[in-house]
This record gives sequence, C-alpha cells and structure tokens, in this order.
Amino acid sequence: MGIEKRTAFVSGASRGIGKAVALKLAEMGFKVIINYSSSENQAKQVLEQIENFGGEGRLACFDVTDRKACKDEFKKITEIEKRLDILVHSAGIRKDGLAVRMKDENWDRVIDVNLTAFFNLAKPAVKLMLKNKWGRILGISSTSGQAGVPGQINYSASKAGLIGAIKSLSKEIGPRNITVNALSPGFIETEMTDSLDKEEIVKTIPLQRFGTAVEVAAVAGFLCSEEASYITGQVIGINGGIY
Repeated sequence: MGIEKRTAFVSGASRGIGKAVALKLAEMGFKVIINYSSSENQAKQVLEQIENFGGEGRLACFDVTDRKACKDEFKKITEIEKRLDILVHSAGIRKDGLAVRMKDENWDRVIDVNLTAFFNLAKPAVKLMLKNKWGRILGISSTSGQAGVPGQINYSASKAGLIGAIKSLSKEIGPRNITVNALSPGFIETEMTDSLDKEEIVKTIPLQRFGTAVEVAAVAGFLCSEEASYITGQVIGINGGIY
C-alpha cells in the first residue's frame, strides 16, 4: 500500500449502492471522496458515518456529466490527496418509457449520467493511476445492460455501453497494473427500485428476494483489494440468479 494513504472516489455516493461502496472502502482504510450532485444532507451523513468509525473522507458536490467540473475535481485531488487509487462510477438514473414515446431529453440525460460520466471521470483518473502503476476502476452496470428490458431502451443502452467501455479500457491499461471491472446488479433494495412491483418481481428471482446494497458493496470491496489483482475486464453479476 505504501506510506501515503490511498484514496478512492465514488460517484453517486450519497445513497444506495454508491453509499454502501463508499462505506465499505472507508472500512478497508481508503480515504473516500464522496461525490453527489444534490443530496447534500445524505452525503454529509455518509461522511459522518465514515468519521464515526475512524475513517477519512471529504465531500465533492458536482454533476458528473459536467466535464469541466470533473476536470476541476481531479485537479483538486492532485493538489490535496496527491493520488487516486480507486474510481467507482455508481451514479445512475432511470427515466423509463417505451421507445416510441420517449422524450429526447430522457434519452440524453440517462446516457449522460450512466455512460458519458464514466468517461468524464475515468480519463483523468487513469492519468493519476498511471503514475503509481496501481489502480482499480469499477462501473456499476446492470442486468438490464446485459439482457435488455422493455421500457428501458435508454437505461439498457447506457448500462450495455458501460460494459463495453470497461472491457476496452481494461485492455488499454492492464499492462500498468490497473484493473477495470463492471458490477452487474439485479434487483437491489434502493430508492431506484422503490416504484417497482416487488411482489411480482420476486417471483422471477431464483433466490426469491431483492439483493441489498451491502451485498453489492462486498463484491466491490473485493475487486478493489490486492487479492483481486488478476481480475480485469469482467462483468460480475450480483443478481440472485437472474440472467
């Protein structure tokens, strides 16, 4: 690990899977930069939880679709933390609707947040990781990006595109000891799934329940560890048996 404290950046870390991942990485000893765009109170609560068990972190409020804001944040990371070891792109949104009725802005926004933002963050992150010849990059995809879901052409496309970007990037930077992987959760208990008909969905899941953000974070923690140093370019399903 070296003398300097290692640093992790988690987008969308104020709630849901992002929050669970941020807490897990802090427990592992990483200083965690908690990114959020609007949920300030929730982000502050995440930081408070981290500090309560002796961890270290800081807040980073900006929209990850804003390329200039991303560049400004990584300049700050270079000046303050002086290194970045882990990038987790967890920020994600849904704006469901049938393709023929979908508003153009709902396509654009979902693609921007779920996919383009990964590029906005990964490009400057890789530059920092290359200096230390060590890094872990994770993108939170979805089973929707592997199988497709009616009414989610924008969401499914964004998550499928994320998988493609991750596979390509893993081949580009693997020789520099930087791994790049995707997590592909199924139905997880988060605010994003609150509006779903859970009673009917559970019937389609072999394990007969929704997963938890903590279960996703456990896999993320492993992929960010030294023990996962030979795993890259992979899509790891956390889906209760749905394929």
